[in-house]
Amino acid sequence: TLRKPISQSSMADWASKNLNMHTQGIFRRRISISNMLSWNGGSIKKPMLITSNRTIKKEACEMFKLVQSYMGDRQTRMDRNHVALVTVTKCWSTQGLRDELYIQLIRQTTDNTCYRSLAWGWELMAISLAFFSPSPKFQSYLEGYIYRHLDSDEKIAQHIKDLKNKKITKSRKKRKQNTEDEGLPISTYAKYCYRKLQKVAVTGGKKGLRKPTVEEITHARNAILTPSLFGSSLEEIMLRQQDMYPENKLPWVQTQLSQQVLALGGEQTEGIFRIPGDIDEVNALKLQVDQWKIPNSLSDPNIPASLLKLWYRELEEPVIPQQFYKECISNYENPDAAVAVVQLLPELNRLVLCYLIHFLQIFAQPSNVGRTKMDVNNLAMVMAPNCLRCQSDDPRVIFENTRKEMSFLRMLIVHLDTSFVKGLV
Repeated sequence: TLRKPISQSSMADWASKNLNMHTQGIFRRRISISNMLSWNGGSIKKPMLITSNRTIKKEACEMFKLVQSYMGDRQTRMDRNHVALVTVTKCWSTQGLRDELYIQLIRQTTDNTCYRSLAWGWELMAISLAFFSPSPKFQSYLEGYIYRHLDSDEKIAQHIKDLKNKKITKSRKKRKQNTEDEGLPISTYAKYCYRKLQKVAVTGGKKGLRKPTVEEITHARNAILTPSLFGSSLEEIMLRQQDMYPENKLPWVQTQLSQQVLALGGEQTEGIFRIPGDIDEVNALKLQVDQWKIPNSLSDPNIPASLLKLWYRELEEPVIPQQFYKECISNYENPDAAVAVVQLLPELNRLVLCYLIHFLQIFAQPSNVGRTKMDVNNLAMVMAPNCLRCQSDDPRVIFENTRKEMSFLRMLIVHLDTSFVKGLV
């Protein structure tokens, strides 16, 4: 659900307090906020946002050139993938540059008369949101900017036409007037960025020590049009696999990762699902899975186990949909009522949940618990947050419900008959 973000007047107020106002001409006249936030064909001599950090002051000006290079407004010998990689790596490594990049992209996608450049600016924003979020204080400003472009295609086309009909500045006269419609509609980028911003603000973007790679950049770009198997809805995932696995009743990613955990001896591995796999290896496996591949080189069951947990956790709507949440935590001590809730779920959710419970029941067998040290209580504790989501912001409610969520999942592991799942894919 898209919530309406801050108003235009609040955005203007934020800009007046946080923009590092630039000057021009021999009398060093201050540039207006609207000019500060309009497309610029030249370079900048200081950051867009106020900062006292010397490194950021220097890097910000270099980064502006990279943004212009990616958008095709500045010549470079690097290909666009490499430009994106350098830009994203700078911001991923230096937190203080992230808001600076987003405000530069806002500037270069405002009053931009070249549609191709405009589309590439939005594309770079979408790629960046796959790796890092803006700071909490800047998030609402960026959200407001993106929100204004959700249904803006006609307005943008008219605005570009109007800008061209006006007397344009020398710097824009020099610019190649390549205005053929290249790229997706801007609203497509905006809708993707809006959803991505909501998620990355919670998850925090790419984790681990390994720097971003060209493969990850390509993957982030492709995700704009082809949704990832992670962070989508169950329905979207099933629709995507229709061509490749039309007979499958369950998401390919769920069954494949589950089978990998077992194939690598996960049911005999101490701390399975509790001990996380190496984050960089999990990220690498995620890239492969998103291309419908499972590598043969896996040896640690904690890697697919961690990715499987991530897949459940990142589903757009949890396996147990939100409208059943209250019923679940009301029946956390009643086995029959807990099982009855499962029968009420939509068919796809019911199958996915039953497959998960059947999978966990393998680990709950006493012969396996002796090795894994993960009894039914531990399994319920690590898996409940991936199946149920409390919507409250009250820490006391969250704390109280966490206990009930665990107990509800424990009821299912102990009492739910999942024998029909055997052999189901």
